[in-house]
Amino acid sequence: MEIIPAIDIRAGQCVRLYQGDYAAETVYPSDPITKAHDWVSQGATRLHVVDLDGAACGQIVNIDIIREIAQGVLVPVQVGGGVRSIHDIENLFKAGVDRVILGTTAVENRELVKEACHRFKDSVVVGIDARDGMVAIKGWQQVTAISAISMARDMVKLGVKRFIYTDISRDGTLTEPNFCAVYELLDAVRTPVIASGGISKPVHLKVLKQLGVEGAIIGKALYTGDINLRQVLDNIG
Repeated sequence: MEIIPAIDIRAGQCVRLYQGDYAAETVYPSDPITKAHDWVSQGATRLHVVDLDGAACGQIVNIDIIREIAQGVLVPVQVGGGVRSIHDIENLFKAGVDRVILGTTAVENRELVKEACHRFKDSVVVGIDARDGMVAIKGWQQVTAISAISMARDMVKLGVKRFIYTDISRDGTLTEPNFCAVYELLDAVRTPVIASGGISKPVHLKVLKQLGVEGAIIGKALYTGDINLRQVLDNIG
């Protein structure tokens, strides 16, 4: 199982939100580029970067920072937030990104998802962000009437081969992941799933590994020190 540190960027800073609430933000002293190098120096084999400004406004905002991260570290970088067109996807790949994550676009533009999967294959990931089992879009600010499971099944038909599942109510809370929801998604699609949201203890990673997720994204717990990246990479990853 791949253990993936998260770097959320807002206004050029490295931040974490509580349950996706932009008004409940914690800003960390290290800038995103420094933090990226820090995680890699501790053994990270992949980084998860989110452009929070882009997710909220519908266009990629922090492309310069993303480019510097992607071209400055020697591990793959996956990026989401504000990706709304094939042009956006191409620009991220040109910036050195390894995988592009589609969230809002996956809900609003099925044809784009289909084209992206055809052109870019495994380099396209769909992010399913759910609140009480229902998909949320536009920086998690708008909850749809689409269930996470139905969206995943629909995306598989379009050619999607990998998902990132985030339970918004757990994200940034240092509680625990929604193990039941993760299991249900894995069972429904039989497709690689990366879990995110609520991971705060090494035992959570062990359970996720047993469930069969491909990877686990850790955010706040790394920044607070509740999880030591080197230790979990040595013992669990």
